[in-house]
Amino acid sequence: MSQPIVEMRQICKRFGGVHAVEDMNLAVYPGEVLGLLGHNGAGKSTLIKVLSGAFPLDSGQIIMSGEPVRIENPRDAKQLGIETIYQTLALADNLATPANIFFGRELVNQFGMLDEARMEHAAIALMKRLNPNFKNFHAAVARLSGGQRQSVAIARTLQFNAKVIIMDEPTAALGPQETRMVGNLINNLKAEGVGIIIISHDLHDVFELADRISVMKNGRHVWTGAVTDVSKDDVLEMIILGSVPTA
Repeated sequence: MSQPIVEMRQICKRFGGVHAVEDMNLAVYPGEVLGLLGHNGAGKSTLIKVLSGAFPLDSGQIIMSGEPVRIENPRDAKQLGIETIYQTLALADNLATPANIFFGRELVNQFGMLDEARMEHAAIALMKRLNPNFKNFHAAVARLSGGQRQSVAIARTLQFNAKVIIMDEPTAALGPQETRMVGNLINNLKAEGVGIIIISHDLHDVFELADRISVMKNGRHVWTGAVTDVSKDDVLEMIILGSVPTA
């Protein structure tokens, strides 16, 4: 395989006497979807918060494109091209798509005023690239479907050159058609070489979307491999027991 976009090596994160993550390794490659699985409390959310800069690591190393990096806060992560889309999507419901894509990082003209025309033009070009069927550019995002809202959240990360996108339960509460829409969006991201980490409790969706799976239990790594090398029952057993099934 090519060089990973991002690697996490022997990551440890403790909260007092609780070892939330212990000696965890993770790698994501260009154009790859990695599914991160485990029960609540397995450590997957803590691991991802270390990568996104929400938690500082206690020990270990993060490598971006072969070079060690320091991620001490979310700003550091964003500057490195690591973006996170949480389950809530963090969209401003009363604003339209262009305003949401540029929210907090608005473009201004030479007079220091919002350059709404340039932001709208960029938003339309980006959404056409990501989701050619998207048309509701001027509607408040509160009026969009769940799949369309995911489109806006993903577009926001791409506008600022995301190399790795972390998606927390991207298909939660979506119907079959909207789930397929999110699947198409993810395939478009893969085609552009973006690395994607999906955190999900839905094994079916993970097997549909992911190229590889990494399983955690009690803060530790259990197994990582291709979805084609394992069954859903095997993965469920690893999630529950924290061990790899014997043949």
